[in-house]
Amino acid sequence: MTPEEVQALFTGEGGYGFARWERPIVPVVFGVEDASLPVIKGAFEAVAGLAGVEVAETDPELGANLMLFFLRDWDELIEVPNLDAMLPGLPQIVARLERAGASQYRAFRFDEAGAIRACFSFLRMAGGMEKLPAETLALGEAVRVMLTWGEAAFAEASPLGKHPESGASVLRPEIAALIRAGYDPVMPAVASDPAHALRLWGRMQG
Repeated sequence: MTPEEVQALFTGEGGYGFARWERPIVPVVFGVEDASLPVIKGAFEAVAGLAGVEVAETDPELGANLMLFFLRDWDELIEVPNLDAMLPGLPQIVARLERAGASQYRAFRFDEAGAIRACFSFLRMAGGMEKLPAETLALGEAVRVMLTWGEAAFAEASPLGKHPESGASVLRPEIAALIRAGYDPVMPAVASDPAHALRLWGRMQG
């Protein structure tokens, strides 16, 4: 991976933007069978462990700070109690997602310093996503919520690959290295200067 490719992963319409979690992650999952919960939790613990971030049972401020929703249709979100209070403009968001035929949506909240404070993540089980194993969906989503990737990140190449022997979904080595670099204690939790991507790249080489 080149420095330019690293920069592109964190660049969107608003320019370069990087943020990471600076607190333990407390996930809660909606819309799946109980049997899937350990698989999903295990995927998030694996990626968080790679970053050196704790997965905790409760957040003293919010209770849960990572809410993951699995749904069939976007209009199901309108029926979720109190979700409109957490996501202002929810009907407009739902309408936009329906028009776009979107399969996923994430909304981050940030603390005063700009680090990730909370994340709402939504996966619509349609268009082939419903056929993917739970561990594949969960591992891919765990990657996507660990950092504020640009809008087009992973549009052409998944952050996951296949294990050559078992065929199981695994995190691509260069993405794993990038997440580790992003959570290096000497690196800033928030960055808007594209030069930050060069520092990330340098850490990845180590």
